[in-house]
Amino acid sequence: MNTTGNLIEKIYYDDDIVKKFTLATMIWGGAAFLFGLIAALQLAYWPMNANLEWITFGRLRPLHTNAAIFAFAGNAIFAGIYHSSQRLLKTRMFSDVLSRIHFWGWQLIILSAAITLPLGYTQSKEYAELEWPIDIAIALIWVVFAVNYFMTLRARREKHMYVAIWFYISTIITVAVLHIVNSIEIPVTFLQSYPVYAGIQDALVQWWYGHNAVAFFLTTPFLGLMYYYVPKAANRPVYSYRLSIVHFWALVFIYIWAGPHHLLYTSLPEWAQTLGMIFSIMLWAPSWGGMINGLLTLKGSWHLLRTEPLIKFFVAALTFYGMSTFEGPLLSIKSVSALGHYTDWIIGHVHSGALGWNGMLSFGMIYYLVPRLWKTELYSKSLLENHFWISLTGVLLYYISLVVAGITQGLMWLAIDKEGSLVYPDFIETVVRIVPLYWVRALGGLLFLTGFLIMCYNIYKTISLAPKNVPDAAVAVERTGFDEVTKEAHRKLEGMGLVFSVLAFLAIAVGSVIEIYPTLSLHKYVNPNNITDPYTPLELAGRDLYLKEGCYVCHSQQIRPIAAEVLRYGPASTIEESMYDRPFQWGSKRTGPDLARVGKKYPNLWHFSHMMDPRAVTPKSIMPAYPWMAEKNTDFLVLRKKLSVMKMLGVPYDQDVIANADIHAQKQAQQIAADLESNGAPKGLEKKEIVALIAYLQALGQKGKAQ
Repeated sequence: MNTTGNLIEKIYYDDDIVKKFTLATMIWGGAAFLFGLIAALQLAYWPMNANLEWITFGRLRPLHTNAAIFAFAGNAIFAGIYHSSQRLLKTRMFSDVLSRIHFWGWQLIILSAAITLPLGYTQSKEYAELEWPIDIAIALIWVVFAVNYFMTLRARREKHMYVAIWFYISTIITVAVLHIVNSIEIPVTFLQSYPVYAGIQDALVQWWYGHNAVAFFLTTPFLGLMYYYVPKAANRPVYSYRLSIVHFWALVFIYIWAGPHHLLYTSLPEWAQTLGMIFSIMLWAPSWGGMINGLLTLKGSWHLLRTEPLIKFFVAALTFYGMSTFEGPLLSIKSVSALGHYTDWIIGHVHSGALGWNGMLSFGMIYYLVPRLWKTELYSKSLLENHFWISLTGVLLYYISLVVAGITQGLMWLAIDKEGSLVYPDFIETVVRIVPLYWVRALGGLLFLTGFLIMCYNIYKTISLAPKNVPDAAVAVERTGFDEVTKEAHRKLEGMGLVFSVLAFLAIAVGSVIEIYPTLSLHKYVNPNNITDPYTPLELAGRDLYLKEGCYVCHSQQIRPIAAEVLRYGPASTIEESMYDRPFQWGSKRTGPDLARVGKKYPNLWHFSHMMDPRAVTPKSIMPAYPWMAEKNTDFLVLRKKLSVMKMLGVPYDQDVIANADIHAQKQAQQIAADLESNGAPKGLEKKEIVALIAYLQALGQKGKAQ
C-alpha cells in the first residue's frame, strides 16, 4: 500500500504474444513485398508470368493484397494492440489461451489464403476474395480476439481509457460488422459460393466494405498505434487531448458513408454517388486533425530526428497519412474521378497509404518494440537509418511513377479530337505509353523490399545478441480504488467501456443502414423493359472461370456515361445488365479495355487465339497467356448445383434448365467447338475450359431483351 492508501500489486504482462505477432509481421511482410514486386514486374515485362497457371498476375495480385493487408498489417496491428493495451489498461490480457488461439488461428487463415488464392479459389471481391470456409474462420477468430479484448477492458485497473483504446474498440466492432455483412453467401461447393447480393446491391455492399476495410483495418488501428507509440518514442504527451476526441468521433462517423465514391459515374443511383462524394470530402478535416495531432506531439522533440532515427519513420508515416487523406477526398470529386478512376493513379494512391503510412508506422513500431521485448539495444542505428532512406526513396518512386502513369492513361482515354473521334482509339496505345513507368514502379518496389531486408538483418542480429533466459520483470501497478469502490460505482465505471462501445457501433451503423437498405429493394431501380436474360449454364461456367483466372483485376465491365467511353465501348451500362451478376464485375482497374459489350465484337477464333497467345492478335499486349484452358476440362456436372443456388437467390431459371444444366452446356459447347474447328482451331475442344470462357465473353452485352 502506498502513501495515498491505494493498493500496489505486481503483475506480469504477456509479452510472449507480442513477440509472436511481431515476428509473424516480419515473416509475412517479406512475402507480401516479394509478391508485390513480382506482380509489378509482370506488368512491366509480361514473360514474368512464365505461363504458370498459379502465378499469373490475375492470381498473384489478390494474394499480394491479402498478404499485405491481413498478414503484414494485420499481425502488426495485433502486436501493437496486445503490447500497448496491457500497459494502458494496467492489466495482463484476459486469457493467455485466447491470445494464442487468436495468433495461431490468424496464421492458419493467412496460410489458407496463400494456398487457395493461387489455385484460383476466389470470390473476386476486393479485399474479400477468400471463400466461405475461410470467411467463417475469420469471423470465429475475430470473435476470440474481441472476447479477449473486451474482457481485458472490463478487468482494467486504469479507469481512464486513453485515446488509443478508443480506436482499438472501433476497429474490433466495425471490422466484425463489415466482414459479416459483406460475406453473406450461399455455398455451392466446398470452395465456391455465390453472394446473396447482386449487381448494384453487391457493388454498394462491396465498396461499403472495401473502403471501410481501409478505414477500419488500415486506418483506425494504426491511428491507435500512432497515439501510443509516437508519444512513447518522443517521451512527450499527445499534443491535444481535445483534438483527439474530435478526430476520433468525426472520423468514425464520417468514414462509413464514403464507400460509394468508388462507384462514381457507374450504374449506382445518383443519390448514393453524391452521398459518397460529400462525405468523402468531409473526411479531409478529421483526417488532417489526426495528422496534425501526431506531428505536433513531436513539437519540441525535433532534435530526436538526429539522435533517434526511428522517429523518422513516424514522421514519414504521418506525412504519408496526410498526403493520402488529402488525395482520397480529391479523387472523390466527380470531375477528378472521371480522370483518375480505373487508372494507375488509384494504385499509386493506395500504395502511398499502404507503404508510406502503414509500412513506415509498422517499421517504427517494430524498431521501438524489439529492443524492449528482448531486453537489449538495437544492433545498428546506422542500418536503421539506411533502411529509412532506401524505403522512403522506394515509396516516392512507386507513388510518383504511378500518379504520372495514371494521369497519362486518363488523359489519353478521354482525348477527343475536333471531329468528335477518339485521339487514341486503340487501347493498347494507352498501355504501351506507360510501360516505362511500370519499370520505375518495380524499381521503387525493389528498393522498398531492400530496405525491409536490411531491417530483417538488423532485427535478427538484435534478437540473436540479446541476453538469453532473462525473466520478465513484474510491473508494479497501483490500484486506484477502481476495484474497491461500492458496487454501484463499480458497475457504472465498468459500464463506461460498454457504453463507449455501443456509441462507436451506432456511429458506424447509422451511415451503413442509410446507404445499403434502399438498394435492397432492387425492383425500384430496374426498368422492366430492359430486364436481361440470365446466363446459360455454359456461360455461367465460363464466368466462374473468368473469376478464377483473375481477369477482373485488369478488366472492368462498366461503361461510364462519359463521351469518350461511349465512343470507345458503346452505350453506357445500365442497372439491369448486371442484375444477375453474383458477384458484380464493374472492376477497379483497366490494364485492359472494358468488356461490358465485348460480346459478338470478335469471332470465337479471335478469343481462342487471344487467350492462347495475346500477342498473336494484339501486338505489344502485356496480358499473360492461358494455354492450360485448352487442356483442362470444364466441370459440367456441378452446373446443376450452381443453377439451383442461383434460382434460390432469385435468378429466373426454369426447372428444365436446372435439371439438365450439364446437357444444355455440352450442346452449346459443341456448337462453339465446331465453329472453332471450322476456322482452324484444334479438334476436340468441346469439353475444355476455353470454350466455356468464350461462351461467357460472347454473352457480354448481349442479354438485354430491349436490345
